[in-house]
Amino acid sequence: MTHSDPAQDPAAQDPAAHDPAAQDHAEHGGVVVGLDGSDQSKDALRWALRQAALTGVSVRAVTCWEWPPSLGVAGYIDIDLAGASREVAQKTVDEVLAGLPDGAPEASVTIGLVVTEGYPGRALVKAAEGAELLVVGSRGRGALGRMLLGSVGLHCASHAPCPVVIVRMPADAITE
Repeated sequence: MTHSDPAQDPAAQDPAAHDPAAQDHAEHGGVVVGLDGSDQSKDALRWALRQAALTGVSVRAVTCWEWPPSLGVAGYIDIDLAGASREVAQKTVDEVLAGLPDGAPEASVTIGLVVTEGYPGRALVKAAEGAELLVVGSRGRGALGRMLLGSVGLHCASHAPCPVVIVRMPADAITE
């Protein structure tokens, strides 16, 4: 068995060199926003798009899904939770973009959609590595949705590797 010298192996020096997901992750320095289809996540996306337009960066919209423990072992039931989550996220993006005024600078922002499995707070914190900003709504669709600050927002504010904006206002309160 031969061992390569890490100084001569580009993959050992830069894992992103041979891993497209890591490369995208390493290159992204824009705004990450959490989406779950709720009105609060739509407000967060509007805020993120506005900020991205002002600063000239892209937006990475992240949506998460978890296998409900009440459904038992995932292999026995034919449900595409990732696909369903992607549809909700895409519908959310489409609705927000359709609601922008003609000529709005936000409409030209590049939006990447990421669907991942796991607890949203942890997934958003991981997605925010290397980002300039993480944006979340004040509460979402979870059981704690009636709280002023949801558990995901609290987790992100406590653990994110970048500044966090928790959007608590209606989107029409955002002014130039």
